[in-house]
Amino acid sequence: MNSVTMEIDGKTVTAPEGMMLRRAASQAGIDIPGLCDHELLKPSGACRMCRVEIAKGKRRRLVASCCYPVEEGLVVTTSNPKIEKIRKLIIELMWPAWVRLGKQYGITKSRFVPELTDCSLCGLCVRYCAEIKKSNLLFLKGRGIDRRPALVEGSTLACGNCGECFSMCASGWVVASRS
Repeated sequence: MNSVTMEIDGKTVTAPEGMMLRRAASQAGIDIPGLCDHELLKPSGACRMCRVEIAKGKRRRLVASCCYPVEEGLVVTTSNPKIEKIRKLIIELMWPAWVRLGKQYGITKSRFVPELTDCSLCGLCVRYCAEIKKSNLLFLKGRGIDRRPALVEGSTLACGNCGECFSMCASGWVVASRS
């Protein structure tokens, strides 16, 4: 497999062609926050917390680093005022699942009132059930502020007997939904 060389926060990074930016940065010791990225699952870009600015030539843009492949000569900035502003908003929107990360950005509470569920809508549980277990017992139901994970009707027993996705849930929704 071919390798590509790029720059991430001023550091020269070499990664295998096809690797996603977030994973290449991680291997180089550069932390890019994110919630929906997991080594067992395909990249999804659902949480958008891992946004970075990329530059190639004169063109600059923001991308979700967990689902953007490395490119030869790419210049990546993982933090700047624009990115920080976006991350702060995402943390507030996904509160309280992001309390720990919020402290890093100086956020002590959200401007938005959380609903009864503390689900961050990262989709890790849904994706794990579909991609790894091939069960498809969970799905994201609704749209916008009404969007929530839900169990397929009649799947409560099968889901409860498995429980493998519980450790992936940063907000605890999956465990709470069984009670």
